[in-house]
Amino acid sequence: MGRVGEIQGEYRGTNIRDDNTLAAWLGQRTEVALEPNLPIIDPHHHFWDQPHRGHYLLPELLSDIGGGHNIVSTVFLECRAMYRKDGPREMAALGEVEFVAGLAAMSASGNYGPCRVAEVIIGGGDLSLGAANVRALMEAEIVAAGGRLRGMRHGVAWDGNPAISNFASRTVPLHQVMDPKFREGFAQLAPLGLSFESWQYHPQLPDAIDLARSFPDTTIILNHVGGILGVGPYAGHRQEVLAGWRKDIVELAKSPNVYCKLGGLGMVSVGFDFHQQDVPPSSEDLAAAWRQYIEPCIEAFGVDRCMFESNFPPDKQSCGYAELWNAFKRITANASDDEKTALYSGTAAKVYRMIAP
Repeated sequence: MGRVGEIQGEYRGTNIRDDNTLAAWLGQRTEVALEPNLPIIDPHHHFWDQPHRGHYLLPELLSDIGGGHNIVSTVFLECRAMYRKDGPREMAALGEVEFVAGLAAMSASGNYGPCRVAEVIIGGGDLSLGAANVRALMEAEIVAAGGRLRGMRHGVAWDGNPAISNFASRTVPLHQVMDPKFREGFAQLAPLGLSFESWQYHPQLPDAIDLARSFPDTTIILNHVGGILGVGPYAGHRQEVLAGWRKDIVELAKSPNVYCKLGGLGMVSVGFDFHQQDVPPSSEDLAAAWRQYIEPCIEAFGVDRCMFESNFPPDKQSCGYAELWNAFKRITANASDDEKTALYSGTAAKVYRMIAP
């Protein structure tokens, strides 16, 4: 796995607007938070400060979550930020965990508001570097996280079409999770009490199904409803893609060790083109577009294995934070109180061993 700058994973090509232009665009729409007292754990966001991505640190996140929704805590997901410049290649990802642990400590002081930012950290690293190297990295990240590390992510999102590489492809083999060397590293997770964040594109879901069945004792969290593609060769084929995706989601849900994150649909690679509109979409617009992916996941996995996510700042290219959560709340308007508790905080608290609201 290369260093930051060599491979940008799900974030290459996502910064359609720079930070200032994006803020001005999003500022054209302001919605009041629906169900403002509903406790929310945001189980998927990032921090970074890099020329090609922009600036998203604690002040930016706090500004976003300050829009009226009751965000009680968050989970940081690896994004190859602040990798160590020097030292062994297999330990470079340790720098990111050290970086985020510092931001989490700032939040834990209580000086930045009531939200427990980065209460949990999901680290990164290359699982294909051999069992000994992978275990050494995981053990070092556990220490560096100060009790906050709960899992690892080695994204394998890849598509052979060159058009996709402009959005999110990583430079990895198409079927990397099937590789024996990858699985050798993957096998180190469960013994250390760590879960795995599965980030791939929807054509790669059969590999995720095989992985889940091969490691039934490892908790796997499917990122971004499975990684829908709607650009390049997939543009204009949404219903065809939807049909195949639904079959794979139903199959994947048969493995009880798999959980599903509901979100990531604001990434430009999904192909809704909200980012090209003169005015940001309303939560009604978002709900209408996203419902066709959210509801099948809830039906397949059940509320106790689903959790809504913001995936900010990548999804910020399509909408504001308040509008994103309003869209989710519109989709679940007819859900019971217990179902909403599971979807917005309960499942995340259980999977990531967090303080329950």
